[in-house]
Amino acid sequence: MRTAIVTDSNSGIFEEEGRKRGIYIVPMPVIIEGKTYYEGIDLTHEEFYQMMSERKKISSSQPSPYEVTEVWDKAFMDGYETVVYIPMSSGISGSCQTAAALAQDYGGRVYVADNHRISVTQRFSVLEAKAMAEKGYSAKEIKEALEKAAYESLIYVGVETLEHLKRSGRVTPAGAAIGTVLNIKPLLVIEGERLDAFAKVRGTKKCKERLLVQMKESADRLREGGAQIYIGAAGSFVEPKEHKEWFEMVQEMFAGEEICYDPLTISIGCHVGAGAFGMGISRKMY
Repeated sequence: MRTAIVTDSNSGIFEEEGRKRGIYIVPMPVIIEGKTYYEGIDLTHEEFYQMMSERKKISSSQPSPYEVTEVWDKAFMDGYETVVYIPMSSGISGSCQTAAALAQDYGGRVYVADNHRISVTQRFSVLEAKAMAEKGYSAKEIKEALEKAAYESLIYVGVETLEHLKRSGRVTPAGAAIGTVLNIKPLLVIEGERLDAFAKVRGTKKCKERLLVQMKESADRLREGGAQIYIGAAGSFVEPKEHKEWFEMVQEMFAGEEICYDPLTISIGCHVGAGAFGMGISRKMY
């Protein structure tokens, strides 16, 4: 059976890249001043962070049932017999649960993988799923492999400002005020289902250095037993030079390694704001 791989744009894979790789993409919506935009369709990262700097009212959202099933149906129209859908982590959004409910109407032709990942680690899962499909693995086998390996990954994110975390309830207003006065930068970890605080570091430079040290230690742990890993970096910087500077720091720490780089997806950007920087790693399944 031919199996199509479908994901959402939280993976950092957008329509143009998806077409080249043979991967179907559900664009994620974001609501700005009551109007819905779609990441990678009619909203660039530059436009998004400019609107955020203008303090416009912004919130993340999940795609509608129609938007999800429209992409699945297109895959079937293109001749695929089954679909594996890899949405963002169920611990961060309700889109995975919604998709699982929608899949019940497809008579076993759609498999929703609760992969518990987002951003660069979700990208890694999608690319591995595509490779498995091309090797002839069934949709059921791909879903099971993705869910089995779901927690063999993690992301660290350093945040420039506590303002957006305060809005989402991740930090108290008093804590945000103290953090601003003392130049405290929180280091967050996404491991499986949750976004949690990991450490508080004074100053952006030290926060980046702490993140790199933690990521190096985590990479060594995931490599135990001779396993290979994927490494990715990401940022929500406004200026291209800031992306370059962060990527160069990552390359220096992981010299000789193959590292992919993506902008942080807008769904994460809604909560961490501009100037955030992160890294993700995951153990290769095969």
